[in-house]
Amino acid sequence: MNRVFRALLNYFVKGILVVVPIGAAIFLIYWIMATLDSSLNLSDVLWVDPKTRKPIYIPGLGILTVLFIILLAGIIVTNFVTDPIKQWAGRWLNRLPLFNFLYSSIKDLTEAFVGDEKKFSEPVLVEINETGLKQIGFLTQKDLTVLNLPGEVAVYFPYSYSFAGQLCVVRREKVKPLSMSGPDAMKFVVSGGVSGMPHRFVKE
Repeated sequence: MNRVFRALLNYFVKGILVVVPIGAAIFLIYWIMATLDSSLNLSDVLWVDPKTRKPIYIPGLGILTVLFIILLAGIIVTNFVTDPIKQWAGRWLNRLPLFNFLYSSIKDLTEAFVGDEKKFSEPVLVEINETGLKQIGFLTQKDLTVLNLPGEVAVYFPYSYSFAGQLCVVRREKVKPLSMSGPDAMKFVVSGGVSGMPHRFVKE
């Protein structure tokens, strides 16, 4: 009886390891898309059933609207907006109180992941203390001379199982590059070291 119970428990645990990650990922994607669609879907405002005079809701129109706006903005900025106009718009937006902080922070964070100069693409290993303790982070600024910190670099350390992290200034010689991609390093750190493990770590 105990053997049967242990076998069933083992099957149940393995089932959890399969179902929970897949279910959580699907639920999170569905929740994000449903929230965006319900917030930006204007079909019930633009279209009305001529017979019942009731609004017609078209599922997915909000997502398509967001994708169209992003694509259209990319086409306009790439082909029609010159650098002086971009700089003027940036200066104008930076003058707005409160909006300046939100806009610049979100813009920098977005560019860090999908911009031409990605900031989380250089995973590094940093020596924390003399006992040999090391921590994985991402090199975000290679030169801090403008802050009167020559020889120092900025390294961002994300927390495990969290979207938060901390930025530290460390000596350049304490930083060692890792032979792993940015996404793998992020998965490795955020998952607490149980995911994204590469075959090799430190560059020779």
